[in-house]
Amino acid sequence: MITALLAGWSMVPAAHADITPVSPAQCADMRAGKVITAANPVPCARLARVSFDYTDFDGATRQGAVVVLDAVAPQVESLFGELLLRAFPLAGARALEEFDGDDQRSMAANNSSAFNGRPMTGGGSWSKHAYGAAIDINPLQNPYVSQAGSSAQEVLPPKGSSYLQRTPAQAGMAEEVVSVFYDHGFLIWGGQWKQPIDYQHFEIGSRGFIVRLASLPRAQARAEFERYVAAYRRCAHPGAPSAQATAAAVSDDDTEEDTTLRDQCAARLRK
Repeated sequence: MITALLAGWSMVPAAHADITPVSPAQCADMRAGKVITAANPVPCARLARVSFDYTDFDGATRQGAVVVLDAVAPQVESLFGELLLRAFPLAGARALEEFDGDDQRSMAANNSSAFNGRPMTGGGSWSKHAYGAAIDINPLQNPYVSQAGSSAQEVLPPKGSSYLQRTPAQAGMAEEVVSVFYDHGFLIWGGQWKQPIDYQHFEIGSRGFIVRLASLPRAQARAEFERYVAAYRRCAHPGAPSAQATAAAVSDDDTEEDTTLRDQCAARLRK
């Protein structure tokens, strides 16, 4: 099955994908666009821009980009490549400076994004987005819900209220690609939180782990993150060669996914 799958991949036209360091000019644009300040816990020198092709909700191929911590950039590039192979739709992936770093404006535009030097929603500490270690996808289809079920419930973006019923899954809902994010080291999904519920949000792990990656030299941090990813794949895809573990996870048509094992591995191995 895996051999046939990989052979099929070879017939897919090459998609555009690229990783580049955030340049001084791009960093200046991010400062002007209120996306980063001198107080941010990760400087521009440790950020990378990952550009990629994606499928939009009309089935057309578009180009987008996100900024992430350099250590996780290769896995993020592969992650978006898998979303493209699955034809998982994204509404857009535009630079946060186009929204003046305003998370709610970005959400209202249904914009998928990663780095943003901002505090946590509803809190004062740095968001994990400020480290480039979290990704939000399709905020409209995957809203942020605070005080869920109470009279004070708030949904962001507000139009996301139309997507609070999560079954049956609709196009662009995160539930369809949780395994893709896990296979690339984003082992926490906000859709599994009890309060708040953040369906759009994926992050790699604890603040301590993220701070460690950001403090290590780039090559060493990347190697540690790759080991983290490999440990999860060995657990979630027992018996699959490591180079093909993710390929096995992509083939939903042939094999029913063991989500229980997936979630157990993520809970046990996340740092």
